[in-house]
Amino acid sequence: MKASRRVGLIGVGLMGHGIAANILRGGHALCFLDHPGNQPVEDLLGAGAVAKGSGREVAEAAEVMILCVTGSPQVEAVLFEPGGVLGGLAPGTVVIDCSTALPSSTERVAARVEAAGGRFMDAAMTRTPKEAEEGRLNLIVGAPEALFTEVRPLLECFAENIAHAGPVGAGHTLKLLHNFVSLGFTAVLAEAAAASRRAGIDDAALLDVLGKGGGGGVVLERLRPYIEAGDPSGFRFSVANALKDIGYYRTMTEDLAAEGGVAEAVLALYRQASDAGHADKSVPELVGLLEGK
Repeated sequence: MKASRRVGLIGVGLMGHGIAANILRGGHALCFLDHPGNQPVEDLLGAGAVAKGSGREVAEAAEVMILCVTGSPQVEAVLFEPGGVLGGLAPGTVVIDCSTALPSSTERVAARVEAAGGRFMDAAMTRTPKEAEEGRLNLIVGAPEALFTEVRPLLECFAENIAHAGPVGAGHTLKLLHNFVSLGFTAVLAEAAAASRRAGIDDAALLDVLGKGGGGGVVLERLRPYIEAGDPSGFRFSVANALKDIGYYRTMTEDLAAEGGVAEAVLALYRQASDAGHADKSVPELVGLLEGK
């Protein structure tokens, strides 16, 4: 991939803003969709980014399109609705889907993009908005080998670790596997911390024992600030998004005829929190919600 590209971005949210900022720092031209769900974009505009009024207009100005939206329905909408990306896609344009999506939808989306003359790859993200701003995301990519090699220099603008999972769809598949493990461990730790408090165990003792034993790891460290001090900022991921991702994982296991009993229990916990009116809370706050059950 040549040194400087014209990049279009749809979804300047908590993760997309960091992606946008690092693309600009990497010397690429950037335009993005003006949308009420965007984070403040004054810094991006000041660095030379250009806002566009529709997905079609963004695509018309771009050689590479990056989608950073919530899930499969939003991906399909920004691509295929009137005024969407597909209407402005030039032959050879690369569409990179960084969302968390259903692999079955991803395969259909890729086929429609390719039929319109574009090239498609999924590049699902892990880590948090903090790492997005630092240009240190993890990406899990599904793409033909040649396209992955071509696009990798652009991805390196905003990602620290990039795994090529396999062909189109493999990135989203592996992301759902990853999120099931991460969010499943979050659910286990939240239940354990809530039970620990009800039993009168000191939070510091719980964290010490878990951290030095089988509970140690990334997820515990993301929950630690909330357990220690009621600070949920270590894991800025909402209950609503967790429910969506585990729901996608459960659908995928059904499509694969794979076992999903544990996923069903995890899904029930996040659904319970959402149904109780806590969909917008961040996942560390499950500890307090379960403690007060």
